[in-house]
Amino acid sequence: MSPLTDRGHLLTEQANPASHSLDRLSSLELVDLFNQEDQRLLVAIAGAREDLALALDRTAAALAQGGRLFYVGAGTSGRLGVLDAAECPPTFCTPPELVQAIIAGGEGALVRSSEGLEDRRDDGAAAVADRHISALDVVVGITAGGTTPYVHGALAEAQTRGATTIFMACVPRDQVPVTVDVDIRLLVGPEILAGSTRLKAGTVTKLALNILSTGTMVKLGKVYGNRMVDVAVTNTKLEDRALRILGDLTALEREAAKDLLERSGRSVKLALLMHWSGLDRETAQGVLTEHHGQLRVALGVAGDGA
Repeated sequence: MSPLTDRGHLLTEQANPASHSLDRLSSLELVDLFNQEDQRLLVAIAGAREDLALALDRTAAALAQGGRLFYVGAGTSGRLGVLDAAECPPTFCTPPELVQAIIAGGEGALVRSSEGLEDRRDDGAAAVADRHISALDVVVGITAGGTTPYVHGALAEAQTRGATTIFMACVPRDQVPVTVDVDIRLLVGPEILAGSTRLKAGTVTKLALNILSTGTMVKLGKVYGNRMVDVAVTNTKLEDRALRILGDLTALEREAAKDLLERSGRSVKLALLMHWSGLDRETAQGVLTEHHGQLRVALGVAGDGA
């Protein structure tokens, strides 16, 4: 039988000895058991650190050359990709097309179960073709158990188009071998509720996606120090954050920071360059553009910085 249909041997499908009496535990015992098992998440991330770093480097390099990042998944894995992609524009002021999610079943799968659609390998391939994915792009296939046909179809199509392919699963390589550019295995062990990969597997996947997307944006110059200087100032909360960043980094009073933010066109990064270099908005924007939005590099050319 194909390893994509015979799943009983998979780590994510096995019964966890620590939870064999799950239905007899008190509420406090349940909480303690979840807490105990969740300790495995950080160990799993540490075990995949080199592969995560490679994925980060490959993704940042591709996006710097004009490529896009795509997450592909079904069910929980697909929803996690959608969540990470959706959070990039407000956090890093990226265009929506830069980081995209492809989920089996489309938008409807976000709010209702559509797990049957994960078996359609051809649909995954078609989704990649529909988005005209090319050699410039990166495609991350996310599947906790490693066997989702939809994801494998998408990755296969991405490979024929020359895209960088990344595989993210919670089973060992020998259980589900794949041939991709970067193979990330997040081994958290069997779930407390056998087979329910929305638990540890889902949480460790979210951690890995946090690292991949945020690390990539750091390398693309979306961050100065540990501040999100490309934050999109689109509501009151984000305006307050922008003003606090400016105040903290420049020591300006809030009203002065607000004036600087407005003069910059509500761009924190541009406001900082204008303040530290003394350049006007147009000239400062030219310097930033010339140096691919890298504020620290631009400051080295235009002024002292902080």
